[in-house]
Amino acid sequence: MSELLIREMTEGDLKAVSELETRNFSHPWRYEDFKEAFSKPHYLYYVAEKDGNIAGVSGLIISFDEAELVNVSVDERLRREGIAKALLSKLFDAGRERGVKDFLLEVRSGNAAAIALYEKLGFVKEGISPGFYRDPKEDALLYHLKG
Repeated sequence: MSELLIREMTEGDLKAVSELETRNFSHPWRYEDFKEAFSKPHYLYYVAEKDGNIAGVSGLIISFDEAELVNVSVDERLRREGIAKALLSKLFDAGRERGVKDFLLEVRSGNAAAIALYEKLGFVKEGISPGFYRDPKEDALLYHLKG
């Protein structure tokens, strides 16, 4: 079994991260989107690396003591191995070190695996944004994690 490394994203990861995003989402962030986010101090990104390859990515957009979770993406071949949980745990710890007290996210209402993970991590559903997602059209569930 190979070891999983969770680390801060580097500029050298941008191509692999954007390719992973393209494989996983109908409306992915492009390379340019990640490059722009990477250059901003209020964005914080971590990657999961396995066997020298990017296995997952996630980020936070930090605004004072609040952060929005963005771009949670794990290689389809490596799902159900705890990569997302490990990645998010490290990301949230890093956010807290930067003063984040509240974490927010939205998730497709039909993404049962992600919802189960978020609830396991302590997120609480606080609302619904009807028709937020497209291709396919789906509601977004709004979640919040305090502290």
